[in-house]
Amino acid sequence: MWVAVLLVVLAGPAAVYLSTSAPAGLWKQLSSVTGLVALSGLVCTAALPSRLRGLTRAFGIETVVGLHRQLGILCAVLIAAHLAAVVAANPAQVALLMVPTAPARARAAVGASVALALLLVLALERRRIKARYEVWRWLHLFLAVLVLGGSALHVLWLKQMVTDAVMGPILAGLGLLVVAVFVMRWWGRSVLDRGGEFVIQHVRAENPTVTTMVLAPRERAEGLRFSPGQFAWVRLQRSAVEEHPFTIASSAHDPLHTEFTIRGSGDFASSVRDLRPGESVWVDGPYGSFTCDAVPTEGLVLIAAGVGITPMMSMLRTAADRGDQRPHRLVYVARDTGDLLFRDELAMLRRYLDLEVTEVLRRPSASWTGATGEIDVALLQTVLATVDIAQRLDYFLCGPPSMVDDVLGALTAMGVPDDHIHTEQFDMA
Repeated sequence: MWVAVLLVVLAGPAAVYLSTSAPAGLWKQLSSVTGLVALSGLVCTAALPSRLRGLTRAFGIETVVGLHRQLGILCAVLIAAHLAAVVAANPAQVALLMVPTAPARARAAVGASVALALLLVLALERRRIKARYEVWRWLHLFLAVLVLGGSALHVLWLKQMVTDAVMGPILAGLGLLVVAVFVMRWWGRSVLDRGGEFVIQHVRAENPTVTTMVLAPRERAEGLRFSPGQFAWVRLQRSAVEEHPFTIASSAHDPLHTEFTIRGSGDFASSVRDLRPGESVWVDGPYGSFTCDAVPTEGLVLIAAGVGITPMMSMLRTAADRGDQRPHRLVYVARDTGDLLFRDELAMLRRYLDLEVTEVLRRPSASWTGATGEIDVALLQTVLATVDIAQRLDYFLCGPPSMVDDVLGALTAMGVPDDHIHTEQFDMA
């Protein structure tokens, strides 16, 4: 259903135009089609990250974010093709690029194109730029508004299709779709959703950079219902624009006590540490398909780095509450022993689960006797040596993209089928 909706929005307007418009020259026709598909693509690109739970549940957040990026690149290519077709149809129209003397419709198009180019650079080079998430997010949103606003003004001031009896309503529908997405994304959920308010039970520091926030629902609320491994967006004020995505770390069988374990030293993380019992926070979720509940498996191998341990803790805590007797193997990568979280609780969980924990340090001390370095085939084979049904296990990977890529390579070399590997990377932006 979601694929059908995406294809209709993406290709529908151009298909209707081709079937209803009068014949025109090749270049003029091509300029219209590329412009329409680019406009529809921008609408889809804006709608994809708007937190439609059914969409993220169907495809997973990684797929949705990846498609969002790919459509952005496609839109840039189509806009370049649109400009080339416009100039090819009438070479004199190259003057439209001269912003000081160009008409308003051309200036709007140039502004939107420049904003889209900057947006692509910001997205593709984010790791090199190393901007804080808050800065990146605001700049990304600002440029996206410029792209959509400039594109809308270009279409309105061009006056070629907006007055057409067929295309006019279609273009109006695309505009209303964008408005509806932004209204629900930035206003509707925070104002209309009365079930997202939680109170702080307590906040504890796991180490100097990691904090756990324990929430309870407001009086008479039923709490957060989720599957282990899913995530939610957290904001510290009902109508605040600033919010952050965090994986839920608590058991799915304890909705009255919801935990988020957060790493960071920025303003948001500092504000979390300053929260006091009884204060309110707001949660929008759950989202995501990174959950063992969606996979009929005979056992789980959980591979995590850093705070990628949080969805794994939710899965293990839930398994313990369920009395799950399937084999669970956890491989946990950290920089040093100070970054190894939940060690005491993991030791306790081994009493209730068929659980073995392998800790791997990147910067071990001289006294460390455990595994070190990367997660390779040899390490994984050692981990699986105590499981009789290794070939029927499912693998869940969560952590930085570099770690996930390394483990994917090792699992592929071991012959693990793709449909038995499930990933979630800390690369939401």
